[in-house]
Amino acid sequence: MSIKLERWRNTLEAKDFRLSRSKTEYLHCRYSEDDDGVASEVAIEGAIVPRVERLRYLGSIIQENGEIDEDINHQIKVGWQKWKNASGVLCDRRIPLRLKGRVYHMVVRPALLYRAECWPIKKSHV
Repeated sequence: MSIKLERWRNTLEAKDFRLSRSKTEYLHCRYSEDDDGVASEVAIEGAIVPRVERLRYLGSIIQENGEIDEDINHQIKVGWQKWKNASGVLCDRRIPLRLKGRVYHMVVRPALLYRAECWPIKKSHV
């Protein structure tokens, strides 16, 4: 892995890009029970790259064991935050119910269900 990482770093730097050594980290995915979870150290120019148990990538939280619990919990928190931000409209008795429904469908629900179609849902998540 270190050899491939060095090759990638050299290619990037040849094209005037820089690989941030302080921000680079790696995730060793263990999707099967047979995997012992021990991975060799990964280094860039002799500096050890830290290994993490979860990684945020394109807004999703990827865990080393392949579970999606943290990603689902994060999305639920985002949905509640949007509900809290829109509660002035959603809880106001002077605003028509139809308008409240439209605000919910356009603000709260998309934030809550964002990327949900890609999740491998289990019964425990439902």
